[in-house]
Amino acid sequence: MEFKFKNNFIKKFSTITDFEKFKEFSLKYPRKAIRVNTIKITSKKLLERLSNQGFIFEEVKWCKDAFFVKHKDRKPVGNTLEHFLGYYYVQEAASLIPPLALDIKKEDLVLDLCASPGSKTTQIASLMENEGLIIANDITGTRIKPLVTNLQRCGVKNCIVTLMSGQSIKGSFDKILLDAPCSGTGAIRKSPETVIMWNENMVKRFVKVQKSLIINAFDVLKDNGILVYSTCSIDPDENERVVEFLLEKRSNAKIEKFDININRSEILSENSDVKNCLRIWPQDNDTEGFFIAKIRKTKLPILVGIQN
Repeated sequence: MEFKFKNNFIKKFSTITDFEKFKEFSLKYPRKAIRVNTIKITSKKLLERLSNQGFIFEEVKWCKDAFFVKHKDRKPVGNTLEHFLGYYYVQEAASLIPPLALDIKKEDLVLDLCASPGSKTTQIASLMENEGLIIANDITGTRIKPLVTNLQRCGVKNCIVTLMSGQSIKGSFDKILLDAPCSGTGAIRKSPETVIMWNENMVKRFVKVQKSLIINAFDVLKDNGILVYSTCSIDPDENERVVEFLLEKRSNAKIEKFDININRSEILSENSDVKNCLRIWPQDNDTEGFFIAKIRKTKLPILVGIQN
């Protein structure tokens, strides 16, 4: 992989991580992973079929029914009959985490606010066993097309697709996933052009959108509901700072720590609540970089007026 890190990029991120290790992992393409679509097939049956075609598997330790995969002759994992039939989804291993943090129940009403291309929406549908209801939203028709294609391919039946800005969605939801639009700096292993495009002004534009999205997502969440905020960015401005912003604006937002079998790095915040979030650098687990916050909406206390 041929690219050079920008000096301002190096300056910003070398202050918060071991940049030499980060660079070493970022110059290697990430391992391929698949998630079995249990709506259509069991892991045992799928692995038998793919093993007969020369694929080799290693369990993803933090997600049931997910596997790192390679082929003895380098056959593309996306070029099989089983993939076309929707028996599995090729998915970055760290991106499997946000739906798991939602604590999904089959009867839930779930909002996937920025759903395209559908990796997490189809994962949520599998966790719900195609029951309950998912509202899968995105902002443009161009983004809706791959979302609908993947929902159909994976046999998802408990989903309604909507096209609108995430800031304008109304309703009352049990669980909300906000996998927010971001600079993508955690995904440079597969998208090195991100380093070329990266600049502070771009990050500022994303942060403005992220803050408006997280506020509206929290406001349409039911009391005691769970909002998961995630990005594939390593930038604290898009992660810890956005969560801090929500805590400042909404006193009934509480960050919960969730246990998961994965190596994690230090949270870049002095806020004790924010320290419950999950930060992953590419070098931590040989994946993409990712950030996940599990946020519960508690009930506001009823204020009783003081009579004179």
